[in-house]
Amino acid sequence: MLYVGVTNNLIRRVQEHKCKINNGYTKTYNMTSLVYFETTDDVAVAIKREKEIKGWVRRKKVALIHTLNPLWNDLSFELMPEKEWKELPPPPRYPSLHSG
Repeated sequence: MLYVGVTNNLIRRVQEHKCKINNGYTKTYNMTSLVYFETTDDVAVAIKREKEIKGWVRRKKVALIHTLNPLWNDLSFELMPEKEWKELPPPPRYPSLHSG
């Protein structure tokens, strides 16, 4: 699964996804890796670009990711010092689906 979104604070948003704070698409599909991002100071440009990419077929999105991150590394670790990642709360635990 690929998720495309816009935010005014990428570090905070990545933390929310990694810690599964908000219910939604990224939590449902356990999406915790940041593999591509673009930056701009213009909110209108960001929203227009988000809509553009969301309209693409998966193959085109994958090609875009490969232009800057061919190994699909989690780029979020480059945004924050390791110390700050260690201070994040652990992701929530879910009950086992197996009956005992």
